[in-house]
Amino acid sequence: MLESESIDRMYLNVYVPQLQRVGGVVWYLRGHLGQRFASTAAVAPKTAAFVAAVEQFADEAGVDLVSFSKHQRKDDMTQEYLKHFDADEGVLYIGRAQEKARVVRTERRRCARTGMNYPWVVNGSAMVNHYYFYCVDSDFGPFFLKFCSYFPYNAKLCINGNEYAKRQLVKRGIAYEALDNGVLSCEDPAALQRICDGLDAKKIDRLLRKWLARLPHPFERRDRAAGYRYALSILQAEFALTQVLDRPVSGRIFFEQVIRENLDIGRPGQVQLIFDRRVNRRTPGRFRTRVITEGVTPSLHVDYKRSRIKQYHKEGQALRTETTINDTYDFGVGRALHNLPELRRIGFAANRRLLHIEQLSHDCALGEDAFQDLQRPRRVDDQRAPALRFGDANAQALLNALLMFVFVARGFTNKDLRQAFAVCSGAGPTTSHQAR
Repeated sequence: MLESESIDRMYLNVYVPQLQRVGGVVWYLRGHLGQRFASTAAVAPKTAAFVAAVEQFADEAGVDLVSFSKHQRKDDMTQEYLKHFDADEGVLYIGRAQEKARVVRTERRRCARTGMNYPWVVNGSAMVNHYYFYCVDSDFGPFFLKFCSYFPYNAKLCINGNEYAKRQLVKRGIAYEALDNGVLSCEDPAALQRICDGLDAKKIDRLLRKWLARLPHPFERRDRAAGYRYALSILQAEFALTQVLDRPVSGRIFFEQVIRENLDIGRPGQVQLIFDRRVNRRTPGRFRTRVITEGVTPSLHVDYKRSRIKQYHKEGQALRTETTINDTYDFGVGRALHNLPELRRIGFAANRRLLHIEQLSHDCALGEDAFQDLQRPRRVDDQRAPALRFGDANAQALLNALLMFVFVARGFTNKDLRQAFAVCSGAGPTTSHQAR
């Protein structure tokens, strides 16, 4: 069985720290741009220039600029572009969609004392255009970087740790077989795990800097030289444990039994064991177990605050257990990217605890191999012994009689066995004459 722990999908905030509060924006407008009065009208030319740069980049690079329709699945479109992409790295296409975003704008207010109007900078939200740059990196594989086209031009970076692992295996010349979003087989499992462990904050930050230098940038050189540079924080992180099964059919049977036996695993007492967090009546969130069926593949979901564990039988060949952390503060950890090692520890430990609890609760008295062995005849020293028909009442009585002697150190005789067999079959104890 191949087993690997890896970061799965990561969704990261890309932002300029100084521009996330109104006070910082006011200083940018007055102190950096030199405005007499703070007004976001001064950044309107930057917005127009950025949008024009995106369109010019698409034209010069020969990539499509696609407007996403409502409810369109972006992943499906990306897969179509990937089928026809044969370069080592580059931009697949650029997507455009209107989405709600946090923006900074200027309101006109009136002074109660003088009656004069004045501008006032406030936080707000608006439906604005976002530009998705779907790219392929030589180290990370497919990813996307999404920019908001409105000041302060916050962005999102989405990567996949399993795609990173596949790229690194290819670079090292290590043969492997893919399992959708994972690895089905690998000629060097230890190397695969080292690669997964090696994906750290520095490499993710390096990926962002590399592509910020290649793609249209909302901020000018003068802004970046003054310290207005993008930073990264963790919006969502998935930590996956993939266990490829030697016998997928038996694994599916096992998982369905696990679901039936762990329908109470979402209760507070169980949740605090899995996530190693104290749960009391003031802990926010709903404590429940959800079994969700998509098609014919069931999945088990356990929630803790805004985070959750999901477990399912992946493509009928592997057991996938993944912890998704949607808010790092659920575990008393900051959102900055340098906290990734601590979040990895929390996520992978939660996966293992869930499996441990399921192992304790799974009361399988007879394994598949042992059960099938009972159904087949045996030959010992040229003597053939017929198979036990497991559903037969006499076979069940014989098995029960044998188990009664499990603690008899001296063994048992044929007479003892026949006496016990008679009791288990409901015939009552035999006489000494019948026993002979």
